[in-house]
Amino acid sequence: MSVGRNMLSSVVLAAGMAVFGVSAQSLPALQEFYFDDDVAAVAPVVVPADSADVVDQLMKQRERGRKALEATVQLASVAYAQGRPELGRELYADAEKSAASTSAPGRMVRWNHGWDLFRQGDAEAALAQWHTAQQGLRGNASWVPPTYALALWTLGRKDEAVKWYAAAVRTEPQRWSTSTAYAQLLPSWRDSERASLAEVQQAWAAQPPAWP
Repeated sequence: MSVGRNMLSSVVLAAGMAVFGVSAQSLPALQEFYFDDDVAAVAPVVVPADSADVVDQLMKQRERGRKALEATVQLASVAYAQGRPELGRELYADAEKSAASTSAPGRMVRWNHGWDLFRQGDAEAALAQWHTAQQGLRGNASWVPPTYALALWTLGRKDEAVKWYAAAVRTEPQRWSTSTAYAQLLPSWRDSERASLAEVQQAWAAQPPAWP
């Protein structure tokens, strides 16, 4: 993987010395229901993540312009996974410049960046990225309540987390009233993330907030 690591390092020059910063943002007002699908809320599957030459393949796709945005996002995710957050941020900044936050590709970039930031332990920055992705939507995406609940709970904003979780329950009570189906509902989440959301569910069950 040493060749791939060297190639990944070279992306710094292509990405430029982007400045990355996240300021605290107030969240939008809670809505009663969140039924809408969001096609942008998916991880880009370009090449298998466990492929030995994953970086080489992604670099070639990026240079050739074939699925360049998806390749850049996955390269950024690889950089984060390798413990190189500065490079990951630069790659995401490069992707964000080429995809407006109001577009589906732009929301995909910011949704994925949020997850990489969250998994680096920066829930505040993750929440800001997810908020930006949500602002590009016209409807109320179904991913918003559980994802916001996870981030807010992690940040210690537990009352807010429970209120957002309650929106998921109002929308689809048969799914979210218990945590038994989390593996099916949240297949891309890590076990630790599902466990954290289960804590939110338990807090909701103990004292469900009234609406509105």
